[in-house]
Amino acid sequence: MAFVEPVTLQQGGVRLEPLTLAHEAGLRQAAADGDLWNLRVTSVPAPDATRAYIETALAAHEQGHRFAFAVIDTTTGRVLGSTSYHDIVPAVRRVEIGYTWYAQSVQRSHVNTTAKLLLLAHAFDTLGCPVVGWRTDNLNLASQRAIERLGATKDGVIRRQALRRDGTIRDTVMYSMTAEEWPQVRERLVEKLRQYAATAPTLSGAEFID
Repeated sequence: MAFVEPVTLQQGGVRLEPLTLAHEAGLRQAAADGDLWNLRVTSVPAPDATRAYIETALAAHEQGHRFAFAVIDTTTGRVLGSTSYHDIVPAVRRVEIGYTWYAQSVQRSHVNTTAKLLLLAHAFDTLGCPVVGWRTDNLNLASQRAIERLGATKDGVIRRQALRRDGTIRDTVMYSMTAEEWPQVRERLVEKLRQYAATAPTLSGAEFID
């Protein structure tokens, strides 16, 4: 039995369901909303690479170190983007959250907050993780701010750690959140969603976290 088993998570008009090839067209449309594949510091696939992107995620799941979700608007069925658990280490019950991107038209809405609440709750409350991690490009300042707003702690920077899509080598900023920190973070995320519901009940945005 895999540490991270297939699961569908849903709340507040947002559903995270296991990514499959059936989501190919929806993911392509989501990426086209803003030409997101042109962004240097994100993992968004180009239109002709969407199928390969999904196949890579599925292969990583078979190997046990990544589980990818499609992010769905439950009202319309529209694919809004994708997110994953990755760098899964069953021996220490650790997962990281990443490979996350959303259509430009749903940026800065409740979508990312809801998705993170679902992923964190599942990791801490169901999987029993003592810690959840994030990593991002040192040039992706928006991602760093978004992770820090979640309440994660910056652990440090791994210098010259990975290749960007343009072939340059990136420094990777590492973050984490512990199970002891989770209850306070959950309260803050729930309150943030209440504020979204009061001021902007329809979809209108999100942040990139890669």
